[in-house]
Amino acid sequence: MRGKFISFEGIEGTGKTTQARLLADHLKEKGYRVIQTMEPGGTTISMKIRELLLSMESRGMDHVVELLLYNAARVQHIKDVINPALERGDIVITDRFSDSTVAYQGYARGIDLQLIDSLDMIATKNLRPDITILFDIDVRTGLARNKKLGKNDRLELEDISFHEKVRKGFLQIAAREARRIKVVDCTESLDGVRQKVVKIISDFLQEQGL
Repeated sequence: MRGKFISFEGIEGTGKTTQARLLADHLKEKGYRVIQTMEPGGTTISMKIRELLLSMESRGMDHVVELLLYNAARVQHIKDVINPALERGDIVITDRFSDSTVAYQGYARGIDLQLIDSLDMIATKNLRPDITILFDIDVRTGLARNKKLGKNDRLELEDISFHEKVRKGFLQIAAREARRIKVVDCTESLDGVRQKVVKIISDFLQEQGL
């Protein structure tokens, strides 16, 4: 049986990376085979692209170049990590996938959404997560959280309006795909959010007979 593909999405400072780790640990304890990964990243090549994308030295990067690099990293990620794991029957949890490209490069950068969809079809061959959790938080709160943690990259330094557009984009995507995307308010405590995530995924796996 082919495995299940779970993606975590959200603006900066939602804590999704931590929640991905907590969910992976929980599922492993329950006996599932789990691969935890992230975008851009997951492979040596994709990590090199990540460094270029997030580097402060890349602040002059053209928006279309940015879009193409994210897709290039995704192609390698799918080929080397995601598809092999799904074919083995594993559960794959990724911190970001195609929805991030739509939100950041589409809604926030203003690149045509049809162009983004066309490139995504080439990059993913229509691979979609079976379920997505969108972590939602006020933009100022999320950025303040990351600042407190000392996070500092090219995207972190975009202005508030950029991040507001990203958040709006994510919520619009979720409204269109309510069956796949579950929105979780992440202003609660770490454990409170974790419990919500575990319930959503446990219910989903039970529905799938796993």
